[in-house]
Amino acid sequence: MSREISWLTVYGFGAHIKSTQNKLIILKKGTVEEYPLDEIKNLLIVGGHTLNSTTLSRLIKNGAYIFFFEPDGIPVGIIRPYGDRSDEVIRNKQRELPRHRYAVALAQAAVRSRLIAIEKLQETRGIGIFYEGELQFLHKSLEELEYLVKLEEIRRLSRLTSDMYYEIISRAVPESLGFHRRTIRPQCDPVNSMFSFGYSILFGNCCVAVIGARMDPDTGVLHEGPGALVNDLIEPFKAGMIDPVVMDISCNLLVPDDFEQTQYRCLLSDSLIQKMTLAYKTAIDNEKIEKQVDNFMKALMKTDEFRVMF
Repeated sequence: MSREISWLTVYGFGAHIKSTQNKLIILKKGTVEEYPLDEIKNLLIVGGHTLNSTTLSRLIKNGAYIFFFEPDGIPVGIIRPYGDRSDEVIRNKQRELPRHRYAVALAQAAVRSRLIAIEKLQETRGIGIFYEGELQFLHKSLEELEYLVKLEEIRRLSRLTSDMYYEIISRAVPESLGFHRRTIRPQCDPVNSMFSFGYSILFGNCCVAVIGARMDPDTGVLHEGPGALVNDLIEPFKAGMIDPVVMDISCNLLVPDDFEQTQYRCLLSDSLIQKMTLAYKTAIDNEKIEKQVDNFMKALMKTDEFRVMF
């Protein structure tokens, strides 16, 4: 029985993407993967690979979209079948969705994920990092989100709980690293720099999936501006996929040669970047990200209920 492949992603560098009349063939580092050509609806090419024009034509004739991305997941361009505008239907649905309900669900999931992360951090470090009243405030905020009426109120409380979270976990980090709260770029301490690096990787991975689902990455609910939807969907994943890596390195593995601080910014060494990249390959669950994106799209098209994973 034929099974439609929602999106097929080719990551990295050096793959050769070929085809026969019926199959798509991906050759990479001595491995061969084959897929029925008529089941592929979205081919996502991330990084540098070889794709011949015959394969391109076959995919387009079968109604597939081909998306191109930089190695870090930043979108470059799209090739679509002539006259096809099916993505416009999906993007119109995005603009019409009940933003309040989605924003509440995403904000609550982010708070829950951070409460779990703090609990695990306390167990790992063997210390208490809550000040009096903070735990109660986070639980109360979780309940209060359900009853907020205005979107801006939801966003404001979401930002407040996020800021509190970073202040709480900063107490587990060595004082010498100078991390006390989450700051915007440019970061002046290594912990904030590591958070930003990790979140960028997570953003890129999720952006690939969002565009593969033919949704507009800039039309969000909890966030606004460029990449708003991507930021919405990764918010509940940060505490489980990125933060444990940053905290482990900060508390146990970081040495002075891993970073360089100037008056205006903190630069991470190449060796630290490589160490973090390897750690994120294990920590970032792309299957879970793709499931979340797929669920969001199905809820958008009213074929499933919206559920937030973390």
